[in-house]
Amino acid sequence: MSAMTHKTSPTGLFSALCFCLTLFAGGAAAQSIETPAREAFVYDMNTGTVLLEKNADELMSPASMSKLMTVTMVFERLKEGSLKMDDTLPVSEKAWKKGGSKMFVEVDTRVAVGDLLRGIIVQSGNDACIVVAEGLGGSEEGFADAMTTRARELGLEKSTFRNATGWPDPDHKMTARELGLLAKHIIQDFPEYYPIFAEKDFTFSEIKQGNRNPLLYKNNGADGLKTGHTEESGYGLVGSSERDGRRIILVVNGLDNAKERSRESERLMEWAFREFNNYALFKAGDVVDNARVWLGSKDLVPLTLESDLTVTLNRAARKSMTVKVVYNEPIPAPIIKGTPVAQLVVEGPEMDTVTVPLIAMEDITRPGPLKRLTSAVEYLVFGPSAN
Repeated sequence: MSAMTHKTSPTGLFSALCFCLTLFAGGAAAQSIETPAREAFVYDMNTGTVLLEKNADELMSPASMSKLMTVTMVFERLKEGSLKMDDTLPVSEKAWKKGGSKMFVEVDTRVAVGDLLRGIIVQSGNDACIVVAEGLGGSEEGFADAMTTRARELGLEKSTFRNATGWPDPDHKMTARELGLLAKHIIQDFPEYYPIFAEKDFTFSEIKQGNRNPLLYKNNGADGLKTGHTEESGYGLVGSSERDGRRIILVVNGLDNAKERSRESERLMEWAFREFNNYALFKAGDVVDNARVWLGSKDLVPLTLESDLTVTLNRAARKSMTVKVVYNEPIPAPIIKGTPVAQLVVEGPEMDTVTVPLIAMEDITRPGPLKRLTSAVEYLVFGPSAN
């Protein structure tokens, strides 16, 4: 039995798709595009492919963008059933007095959770955040500690929260990448509440305020999420747009003014949709190739993927992409159905190599001693073509 890396000759479905795959198979690497944003992170949510990152893992002041964690805590309570949208929470003097952007709640009143969520998401109300924090966590400090704990559970290893509002604090930090991952969590896990982020205005206490997210007014598929601004952080945005079933999440921070934030977020979003596309290569259960078997009840074992394979490609570079099946030939029996025995490798210039396990579609047993002896002799005399 030879022990070598083997690029198979195309067979079955792999043969039918070989020409197409050579043209456009691959996964996009983070591309170089200049942006004035101090921190930036753009990725395709469908495939998890990063399209742009700039200081994406550097701790930064997230300002009101960290309110995404505040609303996540509320969404989770709603989903588990311990909180309802029409439940009311009391307004303290601390919440009423809080400066910055406001929902304009009144002290010693009670406000419905549904209104508080819109006060946070649409109006970016600091007062609404404190009402939620005190109502659910006992105090804003206790709620912020719970936010940090939950963030760790969600895989946000660097984010630390000191308040519910994003108010400047030297220890209140997030990264652009973790803001993007948090946005993905909200979109995927709370589809019943996510549409609130697309609401363009909300009226409370007879005061109508518009959503600060500039992407919502561009007619470009945008439906979220949150802006932020402090003197330290600059102007930032966590945005998301969906077109034809493809969703892009964008995070920018450290921009100079609201106009630049609007212009740059729109430019990067258009770039992501224009320069890249998603291509479905194989579906789970497709026969990708047939691998040769050593001393088995069958000479070939069909290979497939455990899940559908879709890759994000740079449109301009897709002609250079290649696809190959790699395994040590032949694969010794016995082979158990569902066992990874090979790899599908998609590669090319200016892209991250995509490597996906290929699993056996059938059980291949070892034959009796006579058959094994005959096969071994044939292999030694005639080579792999005999087996």
